[in-house]
Amino acid sequence: MNIEIVTTSNEELKESGFGNLKSCNDVLESIIKMGHNVKLNLCTSKNDLEKVVKRKPDLVILAVKYLSFDNEKNIWLSDYFDKHMINYTASPREILRFDSNKVLAKQHLKKMGIKTANYFTAVPGEYKSEKELPIAFPLFLKPIDAANGNGIDDLSFVTNFADFESKILSLDNTFGLPILVEEYLDGKEFTVAIIETLNKELVVSPIEIVPMPSTNGLRILGQKAKKDDSEELKKIRDTALKIKLTKLASEVFIALKVRDYGRIDIKTNKAGECFFMEANLVPGMTKKSSYFPKAHEIENEFTYDKVIELMLSKGLNRIPSILPSHIVTPLIKNPMVS
Repeated sequence: MNIEIVTTSNEELKESGFGNLKSCNDVLESIIKMGHNVKLNLCTSKNDLEKVVKRKPDLVILAVKYLSFDNEKNIWLSDYFDKHMINYTASPREILRFDSNKVLAKQHLKKMGIKTANYFTAVPGEYKSEKELPIAFPLFLKPIDAANGNGIDDLSFVTNFADFESKILSLDNTFGLPILVEEYLDGKEFTVAIIETLNKELVVSPIEIVPMPSTNGLRILGQKAKKDDSEELKKIRDTALKIKLTKLASEVFIALKVRDYGRIDIKTNKAGECFFMEANLVPGMTKKSSYFPKAHEIENEFTYDKVIELMLSKGLNRIPSILPSHIVTPLIKNPMVS
């Protein structure tokens, strides 16, 4: 098969993606081992995309959700390749919006009865005092659309109104969008990597993420921890907890109608209750550090090459039938779930 990977040289994109050029080369090398003809496209203009369309590959792998060029509107790749009837990996634009907007995902899931941390949004000056806040302290503040821990640090954890106002103003100055304010969950961090297989079953791999304690004693999974790869990724030994994580992540995957693969972030409170936090539908793919391949390695002992093979299986199976955004509700496949 002729496969092309599409990415960008724009390192300033807030949105999540496979990662830098090295990450894309990791994916490229695995596909070469599978015996396919594969090309990596570092797109710097719309003309580069037009060249991909002219070559009519059997499958395009979207390493980012959109491309951003000077003086042009963002080009969402799923929309672009849907328009040109080109087969591509992962979810269509209407589903990717749940990745790009954390509040939208929470609203959608809450309506379906899926647990998520209580939240509200805020802009500078919207709330005049602590008594006006919809949720009591402590609170956790983060950008509504940023990925990779951007904007998240020790100051994201706030216990008084003065610190709340300060962090709201700081995030507004950087991101220029309403800020997501969540109740602070005092439990553990987890991420669950999911791949939908050809027979519509889900391969589910939950792991625990343990950030290093900061100088203030907090374990915040923020931008610095992710950049330094300082967090520990652990296999979950508690069978009951693993079942709960698998169930919640699978329900989220199905409720959001995710296609092919995605990563679901979950956090617990001290009582051990699980809450949806966010969805990453174009997950990082750096070979030795990204959560998605590492989760499948830790939980299911998959090699990186095996993960790539599974990720591409449904996309390759869509050849030559290209019906954009066609989604079938999958079954859950996990030995922990009856």
